[in-house]
Amino acid sequence: MNRNESKSLPGGLEDRNVPALSTYYCDLHVHIGRTTSGQAVKISGSRDLTFAGIAREASERKGIGLVGIIDTHSPSVQRDMLDCLHSGEMTEVSGGGIRYRDTAILLGAEIELREPGRREFHVLAFMPDLRAMEEFSTWMSRHMRNVNLSSQRIYVTPRELQAEILARGGLLIPAHIFTPHKGLYGSATNRMADVFDLDGIAAVELGLSADSEMAGYLSELEPFTFLTNSDAHSLGKIGREYNEMTLTTPSFTEFKLALEGREGRGVAANYGLNPRLGKYHRTYCAGCGSIIDEAFVTSQRCPYCGSVKLVQGVLDRIISIADREQPKVPGSRPPYRYQVPLEFIPGLGKAKMNVLLEAFGSEMNILHRAGVEELSEKVGADLADKIAAARSGTLELTAGGGGTYGKVAAPLHERP
Repeated sequence: MNRNESKSLPGGLEDRNVPALSTYYCDLHVHIGRTTSGQAVKISGSRDLTFAGIAREASERKGIGLVGIIDTHSPSVQRDMLDCLHSGEMTEVSGGGIRYRDTAILLGAEIELREPGRREFHVLAFMPDLRAMEEFSTWMSRHMRNVNLSSQRIYVTPRELQAEILARGGLLIPAHIFTPHKGLYGSATNRMADVFDLDGIAAVELGLSADSEMAGYLSELEPFTFLTNSDAHSLGKIGREYNEMTLTTPSFTEFKLALEGREGRGVAANYGLNPRLGKYHRTYCAGCGSIIDEAFVTSQRCPYCGSVKLVQGVLDRIISIADREQPKVPGSRPPYRYQVPLEFIPGLGKAKMNVLLEAFGSEMNILHRAGVEELSEKVGADLADKIAAARSGTLELTAGGGGTYGKVAAPLHERP
């Protein structure tokens, strides 16, 4: 958490009626793997992704001020949440959410939708408090086969779901919108307006293989706030993408104001992987495992093995549905800053990571506040230079595709 100075007026006079604004790092897409009793929620999630485990990781190790846990619709997870509240380990936030130390937890759900003639896609729904989420879960259970599990199909129309979310004061955010694996544009439609009432969309989540410039090829997205989140399926992945937000304090109400850009709140920056690192960035051949060279992406067959089993990559999908020849990024949009997660950095193993955490307190402090000389004193000049290059986006990358992440090689200045 990085606290700014209090808001001031010309001449140095403080406006005591205006609450002080601070900046917080926010990751709004983290899954529950298991409940404390061992019941599976996200089948592919790690067992230590419990409600309490996520809160501790986000607050104590990552330095995340606002974390969205998107499986809190599950009644079994809600029992864990109530246990944390009854024990006094956590408290409810007056503006919505649950607090653990310096971190507030937003209560969310990831839901799968499918319309006739379209493929399935995912959305995120955030509710203002536990009571609203419990009511929403009860409603969903009548239209879903197993409400205890994550990312389940709901058998209603997208607009009906949208109406139910908004009626409870909730926020609807299409998830990882460009990915071929259940992204709105990547899987289901060329235009969001064909599926939802755009006035009822709070923001969109870009996903790990896209950035603001790539999204700028679609004029439909220009009015919306962009979010960059981790979609974490393990504790270590929390914060691999995140947002810097200006808020008075972490809560649902402040988050909503930030998405709307009102009263001084807003998204100050998006931090994400260079899209080349995303595992769906380029078109991939499921037949031979090759990532297709840019010169051949319009082909219906793999140029290497002749297979027609091609999985269209995010960049190629965006170009195919673009209604602009060149991307447009409005001047009001916050910067998208390429940043390589610490876990991607060659040579930064568990032991050296623990040294850095002992010295600087959290991963956000390592990435944003520790000087290169300070890092060098703890882990050596070579590794300090790689961390600095990760911050500035100057690490050499190989493109990802077909469900395999791209890779980091070395800082560009080290190439022969």
